[in-house]
Amino acid sequence: MANLAKRNGGVSTPTRSVFPDFFSDLDQFFGMMPVPMRRQMEMNVPSVNIRDRKKDYLIEVAAPGMKKEDFNIDLDRGMLTISSQKEDEKTEDKENYHKREYNYSSFSRSFTLPENLKPEEIKAHYENGILSLTVPKKETADNSKQRIKID
Repeated sequence: MANLAKRNGGVSTPTRSVFPDFFSDLDQFFGMMPVPMRRQMEMNVPSVNIRDRKKDYLIEVAAPGMKKEDFNIDLDRGMLTISSQKEDEKTEDKENYHKREYNYSSFSRSFTLPENLKPEEIKAHYENGILSLTVPKKETADNSKQRIKID
């Protein structure tokens, strides 16, 4: 602060970031949203856990109320994408009225996979609202220490 004060003629001025705090602005934006809208947005993007285990990665997607047929899992040049698109229609006919409701929901989550994987051996399983993907790692030789022969 002493250098700043000298450069500004002895007056200390607070410093401001040249760039706005993006995440603070984003939190403020979502904070101003009506609660039902925020909840709807949160419901459309399922939570994901990624576990780095010794021989593989385990990706768990929390998606209750879905069927395994509702998911699409694609791997394209190291990018793993898990997505779903679902349409529901409810029709209710009573004596005095006819009611028809539509519900559309979709999500997409993408992950860049590291190069040390076996993409041809990825397995997926859906049970009790959890989509689990097992992504095996390639076995790496322990080359941490070796002796080089001189010819």
